[in-house]
Amino acid sequence: MGLGVGAWVAASLVAAPARADGGGASWPDTPVARLELQALIETLDARLLSHPSATLTLEGWCRDHRLSPVTQVVARRVAVAARPPSMAQRRDLDVGPGEAVAYRRVELTCGSRVLSVADNWYVPARLTPAMNALLDHTDTAFGHAVAALHFTRRTLDSTRLFAPLPEGWEQHPLPPAASGTIRIPAEILRHRALLYRQDGVPFSQVVETYTAAMLDFPPPAGP
Repeated sequence: MGLGVGAWVAASLVAAPARADGGGASWPDTPVARLELQALIETLDARLLSHPSATLTLEGWCRDHRLSPVTQVVARRVAVAARPPSMAQRRDLDVGPGEAVAYRRVELTCGSRVLSVADNWYVPARLTPAMNALLDHTDTAFGHAVAALHFTRRTLDSTRLFAPLPEGWEQHPLPPAASGTIRIPAEILRHRALLYRQDGVPFSQVVETYTAAMLDFPPPAGP
């Protein structure tokens, strides 16, 4: 059996990791800092789940946390072999075995920071020629390219890849402060979602993996 979508994406990122380099902000390994990181990841997850465009959500996050003087998110295309959709993806997209499904992988960047890596399977016949031209020949982010569709989004699954606090932390004393800083992994969150046109027709399935660069800003100043 082949890898599932999530497993394949994870394996691909290990083979070709995103360049999530940024300012290298350090979070001290204290209970307060771990609580702050936990709250930030929950806030990010909630924002992404409540907005149809991940691109616009990333731009708002970049602006709010001053990750770059220029807050426009740019999609940097990654040259990888095309990955045909699985039968399950074709069912999700409601396309037959002979209908074309395009594949695109991009790094969504804000300034020098790679905020996420997006794997996108989409149906060209359900987009306009102008949209397809943008996706085929430019680095335009998918959300910007198809914005005129006024699309909606249905999340299929959301996986938090980094937990600053141990499971059940709310029922036990917080871990004591340790020397050094908190080690934030390269990947912190992953979403898989379907995008729909206003007429209810699905046109894209996307897997978005959000990086540690989302948390690459100084911790709040203490009292």
